[in-house]
Amino acid sequence: MKEEEEKKTKPQFGIVNFERRRSPRFSVDLPIEFSRVDSPVKGAGRAGNASDGGLMFYLPEKVEVGQFLRVKLFFASEPRLDSIEVLGQVVWMEFPFNKEGDHRCGVRFMDISPEDLDRLKGFLDSLALVKAPLRFRP
Repeated sequence: MKEEEEKKTKPQFGIVNFERRRSPRFSVDLPIEFSRVDSPVKGAGRAGNASDGGLMFYLPEKVEVGQFLRVKLFFASEPRLDSIEVLGQVVWMEFPFNKEGDHRCGVRFMDISPEDLDRLKGFLDSLALVKAPLRFRP
């Protein structure tokens, strides 16, 4: 009986990684332009993944968690380069492994126009339709 009680109260150990995102992420390699809300100085970077709720991107400079950024995301459209603009908040930041590497950060969208959100969702939907080629065994 005591063994049974120990099994019930004994803590379980292991690693579980629950996905907390509300929207799926898509790997992308797209140019961005950004500026801090309190500064007119613009910088450039690259988006590494995107969803309809936020972006992960690489910047040449450090930003702070909690900081608000104006972000312009460019994506290719036939025959022109199209873009959307968002106000985002930095929710996480990773430092580069070497002194001259890019700073990786995650930004949650705080303000995006309905038109830009629709355009972003359409772009992401088109990525979702792309399927990996079938692999044939020799």
